[in-house]
Amino acid sequence: MEEVVAIERLAEEKKNSGNDEYKLKRYEAALHLYSEAIHLSPGTAAYYGNRSACYMMLGDYRSALNDVKTAITIDEKYEKGYVRMAKCSLMLGDVIGTEQAIRKFLTLDPSNTALREEIASLKQLRDLNEKAAACYDKKDYRTCLYHCDNAIKIAPGSIQNKLLKAECLAMLERFEEACNIAISIMQTHSTNADAIYVRGLTLYYSDNLEKGLLHFERALMLDPDHKKAKAMRQKAKQLKEKKESGNELWKSGKYRDALATYTEALELDPQNKDINSKLYYNRALVNSKLGNLREAIADCSSALALNEKYMKALLQRAKLYYNMENYEEAVKDYEKALKSDRSPEVKNLLRDAKFQLKKSKRKDYYKILGVTKQASEDEIKKAYRKRALVHHPDRHANATDEEKKEQERKFKELGEAYTILSDPVKKSRYDSGQDLEEMNHSADIDPQQIYRQFFFPSDYGFGGFQGGGGGNSSNFSFHFG
Repeated sequence: MEEVVAIERLAEEKKNSGNDEYKLKRYEAALHLYSEAIHLSPGTAAYYGNRSACYMMLGDYRSALNDVKTAITIDEKYEKGYVRMAKCSLMLGDVIGTEQAIRKFLTLDPSNTALREEIASLKQLRDLNEKAAACYDKKDYRTCLYHCDNAIKIAPGSIQNKLLKAECLAMLERFEEACNIAISIMQTHSTNADAIYVRGLTLYYSDNLEKGLLHFERALMLDPDHKKAKAMRQKAKQLKEKKESGNELWKSGKYRDALATYTEALELDPQNKDINSKLYYNRALVNSKLGNLREAIADCSSALALNEKYMKALLQRAKLYYNMENYEEAVKDYEKALKSDRSPEVKNLLRDAKFQLKKSKRKDYYKILGVTKQASEDEIKKAYRKRALVHHPDRHANATDEEKKEQERKFKELGEAYTILSDPVKKSRYDSGQDLEEMNHSADIDPQQIYRQFFFPSDYGFGGFQGGGGGNSSNFSFHFG
């Protein structure tokens, strides 16, 4: 008997020492002393209650709740136990548990107002949970996140609210924040299917399809009825299969089938920007092979809209613009690429695009004559003959002044074009992109003289096409019927 009293006395001393440490806010030390008191006297409810208070101060609300439940089991009329149970349950976001603890406490002491703040907070928490759920159902993740943050202020230990917050962060593309929350919960609750599911979301939406799929499957192993994990596993599997199938069709040269498969893959999950940007790029390559250059450019633009740093898509679009002779847009894309990639290759591509842009802004003599760049000397002469007869000023003697000026301009351009393209040296310089101003030929060109030389070569002593008549070049006049 004396030994029992001695043990109880020692336990009480441990408890008192723990109280002293608690008052000094040395909670770890207090926790250790309360644990020693419980070890000495496991049937004393107050010791569990005191240790529960310590756990609460350390933020370990789950351990605090377990202690206070033990205390109430020992003494069901332990009022402080119900107070702490209500507080712990509220901190953990357990609405039902908090309601039950408050109800039991008020049954024991109806006039006690110790839980007045908890009652108000419980009402607020319930309201926030309902609002968050409604916003989530409407896919209003930003507002849902706002309500989750406010709920967590009331219930900082609520795993449910933290995971809902993490899921909203993932859907808002704040993957690192979402991942940190999921991992911190997995570290203490390794079998929490919701945490594993959210971690899977962050991987899936960060272009890590296979690891995301593994997490969804693991969540379903722990909770076979997890609806979200089941839906995401199916979506991830379909996306993975379509993407891989499209890649195989591309490699085997079945471009039309690849185009259809990539299009189907893009319809599976518009939310997955990282994977979809790659699918758009892949489809752009297919469209390029099929000659659908405008569609290919649109696909590259879609890829860049999802991922503005996607260098492959940017360079591919620049190449497509270049091939379509839209050199201004090609230059813009290569200049943008050069900001991130200053390699010699990109520099050369930009230099060439600028060069082609400069060429494109000159007069297109091939177009003026209506011939291709591969036209022979004979074809160039025939083209000049045909158009010179159409635009010669004498043919438009009765036209308005405005029309006369327009025909004179065209007639002069024909002379310029023929002068350059009929001369192998000048043509070569023109084709190579030498600036026309530098060639200094247009100011010396007399279109009438070129015309007379072409149609009446005998007056100038050299061969050419046989024209329709001779005469003195100084008073030459040619009239069309």
